[in-house]
Amino acid sequence: MSEATANGGANTGAGNGNPANGSRAARAARDGEADAAHRRPAALTLVPAADEKLSTRDFKTDQEVRWCPGCGDYAILAAFQSFLPELEIPRENLVIISGIGCSSRLPYYVNSYGMHSIHGRAPAIATGLAASRPDLSVWVITGDGDALSIGGNHLIHALRRNVNIKILLFNNRIYGLTKGQYSPTSEQGKVTKSTPFGSLDTPFNPVSLALGAEASFVARTIDSDRKHLTGVLRAAADLRGAAFVEIYQNCPIFNDNAFAPVTEPGEREINVIRLEHGEPIRFGPDQSRGLRFTRYGSLEPVDASGAEADTLLAHDAHAADPSYAFALSRLDSSDFAHTPIGVFRQVPRPSYDDLMSEQIEAERERLGDGNLASLLAGGDTWQVG
Repeated sequence: MSEATANGGANTGAGNGNPANGSRAARAARDGEADAAHRRPAALTLVPAADEKLSTRDFKTDQEVRWCPGCGDYAILAAFQSFLPELEIPRENLVIISGIGCSSRLPYYVNSYGMHSIHGRAPAIATGLAASRPDLSVWVITGDGDALSIGGNHLIHALRRNVNIKILLFNNRIYGLTKGQYSPTSEQGKVTKSTPFGSLDTPFNPVSLALGAEASFVARTIDSDRKHLTGVLRAAADLRGAAFVEIYQNCPIFNDNAFAPVTEPGEREINVIRLEHGEPIRFGPDQSRGLRFTRYGSLEPVDASGAEADTLLAHDAHAADPSYAFALSRLDSSDFAHTPIGVFRQVPRPSYDDLMSEQIEAERERLGDGNLASLLAGGDTWQVG
């Protein structure tokens, strides 16, 4: 696997952008995927395995699913429930924590432990749970309003700490539960009930934000592309640490067809850039377009046949430096003319919960077991170390 980094305007990517080298890297990646099929996901090393084989039905509840007709949340829920048996863990070792919003009803519909918590605080609650219970697989369900407005600080700190949680952000670019106000991802000029003359705010780019917080795993997928969505969930589960997945999700009532340029047949073939580690980046109806770096480090789409082969990029999700992945995220535009989907970055590093456990054990060996009762009944001050 290539460990090339992306700095400034340097040519980078698996095989330094050479399609032949990219193909070799792709074969290596596929070999790695085959090996992965015979081992447990890295995030589950401390989670017990299930005694019996579970099915999609096992993760469904008797609760009535209550979203608006046509909501993209239905597709995400179905894909998530179908994916969960792949984890091969007991349902009691799966926990789903959500904040507030339409997406945050999801824990009701998955037969596991879960919590419909308070606005924006799901990452904080999940952090405490993952750090104290390494035998659990902890997933966070959130939305663009919940995670990027009131919950912004909790999100970025969970990502920078690299807590072993998986965060799925349903982005519909609107506040749906409160009936159609603009959100932190709504485009400038968006007319809503709270912006009757058009939004003045510059929207957040969730992928850029996550990469800026040094997230180890950052990906984007689409609610209506079930195969791609499931593949991204699978990759997120295989990283021990914080994984961030943005999911483009249609809100048919308050922001219908917000992502039409990347979902509608005839348009998606033009606008979507599918990222696959080790593969040359090609897109467009006939796969004739590619990407290369500009003088100042940004990326530009070019006609692949008219560009020098060694300037064209192959995708390297494992690049240690996040600047290449960040450059990919900056291809986004309000018209979705060049929209990457897939895994932008997948770089393992020690997780917060593992480091905390190691630190506690080291101090316990050095100082011995503490006595909480003595501490509470002792004086007003005490000496540490």
